[in-house]
Amino acid sequence: MSTGTLLAIIIPIAAVIIVVALATLLMMRRRKLRERFGPEYERTIEDADSRTAGERELRAREKRHDSLEIKPLDSEVRDRYTREWTSVQEEFVDQPEEAVHDADQLVTSLMHERGYPTQDFDQQLKDLSVQHSRTLEHYRAAHDVDVLSRRHEATTEQLRGAMVHYRALFDDLLTDGGEPRRAAPA
Repeated sequence: MSTGTLLAIIIPIAAVIIVVALATLLMMRRRKLRERFGPEYERTIEDADSRTAGERELRAREKRHDSLEIKPLDSEVRDRYTREWTSVQEEFVDQPEEAVHDADQLVTSLMHERGYPTQDFDQQLKDLSVQHSRTLEHYRAAHDVDVLSRRHEATTEQLRGAMVHYRALFDDLLTDGGEPRRAAPA
């Protein structure tokens, strides 16, 4: 076979191999993002102009999160937060609106204690999405009810649901190294 014929065979084969390798790499990166961000992956993709832009946003969140100094809680601090959560739950019986507001403040305080910036709710969601994506919808739902309750427009059932939602994120934030440190039952 001539050199020209060999090149005519080898170049297309090499091109196909490169295309397959790049497609595989892209699918692996996409799967990794999907696994890490869970439901937040789809939400971000839907909100973005394109899949590429959404995935770029998720990678930017990872990079920002990596620059944060997220720290585990020592047992005394974890126990203090657990006691405070129990107190907030008990408050719900007599003052449900105040309890929901206090639950929001307690979760925000816990986030701050762990090392998350807490000045802006939208940024909190982005920062939490990297490690706590599975409970992020709970936080959104609870926060929405907290906003309603500040205007005295939330029903008791909505307030109860908000407490359950806050509790899911609260428990998730108490987690260190994949081992949950559970607060008292609701």
